[in-house]
Amino acid sequence: MASTETPVCDFGLPAPDFALPGVDGKTWTRDQCKGERGLLVMFICNHCPYVKAVRDRIVRDTRELAKLSIGCVAIMSNDTADYPEDSFDNMKRVAEEFDFPFPYLLDETQEIAQAYGAVCTPDFFGYDADLGLQYRGRLDASRKEAAAPDVRRDLFEAMKQVAETGSGPADQIPSIGCSIKWRER
Repeated sequence: MASTETPVCDFGLPAPDFALPGVDGKTWTRDQCKGERGLLVMFICNHCPYVKAVRDRIVRDTRELAKLSIGCVAIMSNDTADYPEDSFDNMKRVAEEFDFPFPYLLDETQEIAQAYGAVCTPDFFGYDADLGLQYRGRLDASRKEAAAPDVRRDLFEAMKQVAETGSGPADQIPSIGCSIKWRER
């Protein structure tokens, strides 16, 4: 399983819109997910060891970001035919098991992952109140195993800064994870 690193943050790049089905039975748009002070878009999946290692931290951080008026959403874009663990039914199960406090959406056509330029799971895109990109980095120092509990919370700290100042940090460490499982065209 090859790991992939995210590119450097392209500050100010606008967040593409979307309308995707959620595990809660609703269709969600970008603007419905946005908070007053910003939006965190996360590309995750169910089978990736990098995501599995940090699901509890993602839940913790998104709960705290909601208190800072940052809206959060997770999108699953993998090819579910080749990766059945990422199926919509399994997305529902994982969202319930981990009590996701954010919409968990299926990007079946993979068009939204392409629009965002997502390359791996997890891949984090942090936007300001005007939906300009301010963060494209890692959650923390975790890899396929969770890092120590007291490591710097890169994503949380960056999005807290975005909520407070409208700008993300100049120095960002790329996220690393499994590549998006693209459908053959």
